[in-house]
Amino acid sequence: MAIKNTYLLGLMERVEKRNPGEPEFHQAVREVLESLEAVIEKHPEYVECGVIDSIVEPERIIKFRVPWVDDNGKVQINRGFRIQFNSAIGPYKGGLRFHPSVYEGIIKFLGFEQIFKNSLTGLPIGGGKGGSDFDPKGKSDGEVMRFCQSFMTELSKHIGADTDVPAGDIGVGGREIGYMYGQYKRLRNEFTGVLTGKGIPYGGSLARTQATGYGLCYFADEMLKDKGMSFEGKTVVISGSGNVAIYACEKATQLGAKVVALSDSNGYVYDSEGIDLGAVKQIKEVERKRIKEYINYRPNAKYTEGCGGIWTIPCDIALPCATQNEISAESAKALVANGVKAVAEGANMPSTPEAIEIFQSNKVLFGPAKAANAGGVATSALEMSQNSMRLSWTFEEVDEKLHGIMVNIYKNASAAAKEYGMEDNLVAGANIAGFIKVAEAMKAHGVV
Repeated sequence: MAIKNTYLLGLMERVEKRNPGEPEFHQAVREVLESLEAVIEKHPEYVECGVIDSIVEPERIIKFRVPWVDDNGKVQINRGFRIQFNSAIGPYKGGLRFHPSVYEGIIKFLGFEQIFKNSLTGLPIGGGKGGSDFDPKGKSDGEVMRFCQSFMTELSKHIGADTDVPAGDIGVGGREIGYMYGQYKRLRNEFTGVLTGKGIPYGGSLARTQATGYGLCYFADEMLKDKGMSFEGKTVVISGSGNVAIYACEKATQLGAKVVALSDSNGYVYDSEGIDLGAVKQIKEVERKRIKEYINYRPNAKYTEGCGGIWTIPCDIALPCATQNEISAESAKALVANGVKAVAEGANMPSTPEAIEIFQSNKVLFGPAKAANAGGVATSALEMSQNSMRLSWTFEEVDEKLHGIMVNIYKNASAAAKEYGMEDNLVAGANIAGFIKVAEAMKAHGVV
């Protein structure tokens, strides 16, 4: 699908000119604008009141230096970012990513996606994202602590429970959230729900760890059920082996599927008998080692260097949970040739536009990231609610709310696609459903 509308074409050109060298952001904006042609035909007022021009421009970009001292006493300098993209429906909400690949364009792309993802949850949260080019891998706990404290010293000036509530993302787990929360509390002398993904003893939510992976499978299951299918008896390939992949593997298995592959940035493992999740959790969550260690636990499994080949493994359901643009056109063709029935995105924008076109033209069920992986931020919003009310819900209560949210996201995206003449196109449906709620709020607020 290409942009044909003159106004939207001009806006896309302005976005590319104003944000040079940021291909991920351009890709994310283009996908949304392509979906909105039918919407602005029906609602020209969104153009007239400047909503679409505003929504592609962040409300605020914060960029700062993060100095910290390594274990050898040497001063290191990293860059920190927080992009507060849109607060029309609630406080900014979105994760912090610590990874060497982080730069302003990546954070902008993630923050833009977050606007629509958060809107789809039905909860009152706006869109934001942040992070740093710091790499926690190979660092001691002391080094990570000193970095997190320095990072939060600056970030604390710009966030708050009713302003901006960050969470974790790649490279930011419970350890990093704990160090940042402790520093925020020290600086502000207040105990408030300013971060989500916190530890259970200090305000975290049960089921938050599992939420993105579980939510991904709940969405995919609803998508499959709508077409008379289910996870039962299906073969599943999952990329990644972090939090999202691990708990997608767990839930898919609970729903009756057999997961046969996982990966990391070095390579992938294939286990025809089904992934031993206990071994993966030991390797990744306890030992913090690479996925190749899996073959020490399961000698019959096969490890292959390089992660791209994972999509050549025949499967019924593919769940990309690693990183952006990991499924190329070639990978999509391989999946289709091997009979894949459904693809649901656990990572942010893991399929290239060419790959998505191949899936859709071959009638493969496709769940886009902003809908399919919204379970993490939905449960973060539930954590915010618990913090505000000074209470905590059981795992079962949170999981039940999460399941309901993911079912509603699928139904709303599916209904929006149908209403605007693109039935079964969940990419367009998710963009439209997410956009309309935010656009109506922005219109109500006037020119802001």
